[in-house]
Amino acid sequence: MAHDHSHSAGNYNRAFAIGVALNIVFVLIEAGYGLVAQSLALIADAGHNLSDVVSLLLAWGASILATRAATEKRTYGFRKATIMASLIGAVLLLVALGGIAWEALGRFLDPRPVEGMTVIVVAAIGVVINTATALLFVSGQKHDLNLRSAFLHMAADAGVSLGVVIAGVLILFKGWLWIDPVISLAIVVVILFGTWSLLRDSVNLAMDAVPEDIDIGAVRDYLLGLDNVSRIHDLHIWALSTTESALTVHLVVSDRALDNVFLSDLQHQLHERFDIEHATVQLENQDEACDCRLDRSQCC
Repeated sequence: MAHDHSHSAGNYNRAFAIGVALNIVFVLIEAGYGLVAQSLALIADAGHNLSDVVSLLLAWGASILATRAATEKRTYGFRKATIMASLIGAVLLLVALGGIAWEALGRFLDPRPVEGMTVIVVAAIGVVINTATALLFVSGQKHDLNLRSAFLHMAADAGVSLGVVIAGVLILFKGWLWIDPVISLAIVVVILFGTWSLLRDSVNLAMDAVPEDIDIGAVRDYLLGLDNVSRIHDLHIWALSTTESALTVHLVVSDRALDNVFLSDLQHQLHERFDIEHATVQLENQDEACDCRLDRSQCC
């Protein structure tokens, strides 16, 4: 059997710390002014930003846990914590969206005056803070679902805060009180749309599905194309974390002389071609009778 325990994870501790600090301060400011101005749009956005703080803390904690060494009980370590964090963050966000939508619908029936200038100033600050926080994670979000979660939350918030600025301008100059709950519902729609793929990917990885960026058909074709490999069985590919993937497979071979050099090269190629970090390969000789319980048809 061949094993690859390589682990490469970017250190985003500083980015998480800055993002959490900025958003906690902004949540307090936005919620306070939202209550004073009686703006549901500001209060709703503050509530969502609070859920983002929780999500950032979860993602941060999971990224730290993922670097801890494996133990006798947790032989893969705590890498799966990053997947759990992205899934929990998505679920918390859905709960928050439901509360925002419920309050917005109630405000249609009971419209209240809103201080437009307060809304404009506070939301404009939100645009700056959320954009700055999103930029902290832009470089890593393409390869890490955990960082993509943080990036999407902050990028969506920047857009939502811009929408709140627009609502404040319309209330100030037009007196349209109904625009406040409309913007609140728009917040729900924008964030729900942006979070759907994150939720889907998190659920898939939690269920040990093949990661989106790996073509299992291409992996199968590559393995079958190896010299001396007559067939394969029991091929599995799953995510160890939001950045690392694992593979197990049984290769039925015709050459008894295959050795560690073959396994090492195979391991290297799986990493280079398909970004699979941890490969476990079992070789079975087709010329010998055997009883492989993982092959339902036949072993050799």
